[in-house]
Amino acid sequence: MKRLKRKKQNAGVGVNGNGSVTREPDCGRKQKLAEIHQALISDPVDIETLRRAASSKGGLLTDEMRRKVWPKLLNINVYDLPHKPGRDMRENHKDYNQVLLDVRRSMKRFPKGMPATERVVLQEQLIDIILEVLKRNPKLHYYQGYHDVAVTLLLVVGERMAIAMLDTLSNYHLRDFMDPTMDRTKHILNYLMPILEQVNTELYDFMIRAEVGTIFALSWLITWYGHVLSEFKHTLRLYDFFLASHPLMPIYLAATIVLHREKEVIQTECDMAMVHHLLSRIPQDLPYELLIAQSQDLFNQYPPSLLAKRAALQSRKSLSISTFQAFQLSTLHQRPDSVLQRLNKAQGSTTSRHGLEAALPRDRGQLWGKGNRMVKMAVWGLSATLGAAVFAVAQTAMDWGPEVLLQLF
Repeated sequence: MKRLKRKKQNAGVGVNGNGSVTREPDCGRKQKLAEIHQALISDPVDIETLRRAASSKGGLLTDEMRRKVWPKLLNINVYDLPHKPGRDMRENHKDYNQVLLDVRRSMKRFPKGMPATERVVLQEQLIDIILEVLKRNPKLHYYQGYHDVAVTLLLVVGERMAIAMLDTLSNYHLRDFMDPTMDRTKHILNYLMPILEQVNTELYDFMIRAEVGTIFALSWLITWYGHVLSEFKHTLRLYDFFLASHPLMPIYLAATIVLHREKEVIQTECDMAMVHHLLSRIPQDLPYELLIAQSQDLFNQYPPSLLAKRAALQSRKSLSISTFQAFQLSTLHQRPDSVLQRLNKAQGSTTSRHGLEAALPRDRGQLWGKGNRMVKMAVWGLSATLGAAVFAVAQTAMDWGPEVLLQLF
């Protein structure tokens, strides 16, 4: 097994001899917050510092900071957000029924203890967010698991910003998953085994003999792990990392998780079903900071271009990969929000930062706090579909067994 080489980093992450992550002496919480603030008010915005902050230990630290940094990572102007979708958008939308089923099954993705009335409001917003993005991008195709990405954004940044962020992600980071077929999704999954082969040939050979393939990582990839992690704080930490990284970073993290579980895998019976069953269930106590640091190391040592050559993969097949460089360049010349606000006022735009922030919770706990505006607002009547008899819900792709999933490929 090859050992990952630790390169000198400026990201505030250190790994000591026993493999545990340590905080760099000069990278305390207050200093990090100050560095993020300085990067945000720089003109142009210091996007590289924001990316390092999102990737380094602890990520962006707070939801308040995420609401400021996430839009910058995606080159979104907070003063030019989409309007809230109209009530008529659902009519005759081809994906409405499937989106409705998936959102109704998403109860576990909302914070524990949230009153049902609050959750219903957010679920209605979640449906609208997804349908609005699909309406804006008719060439994109909905997939089961897309709602897991959307709900994460909604819970942090609110409805209008979630539409803007999901729109951008759908056209770049998630683009390969939104084709009418799974060909490009399979292509991204195909990067997993070459990474394992470069780092641990024994583990790689075992998985080849077991013929387990890469389907076990499908739900990890297409939901950015939102579907498989029980702790929302871990999901947010990974979203910090992925938003600041290359679109293939989720597959590098998948490889890191498999490598981390090497002993468990090798000790399992060399059988496709057995190995798939083990790997498809992610332990909830993983050392995420260590795995994030190792994923970045893997990416640096074995970049996609190298893997594409060694594994006969063609990067041009991936729209996410082929458009990423241009997307990164587009984020480098953003103006700070203070400048955008002045420009917005000068242009007489009706969209204001005050209006945006008033609609956003400063803390997720306030989403269902006493007297919250969201509680007081009238929950517009649930449709007859929502109140109808229970659907015979087919299991999502993330819950299918390997025998069924293999048919997709």
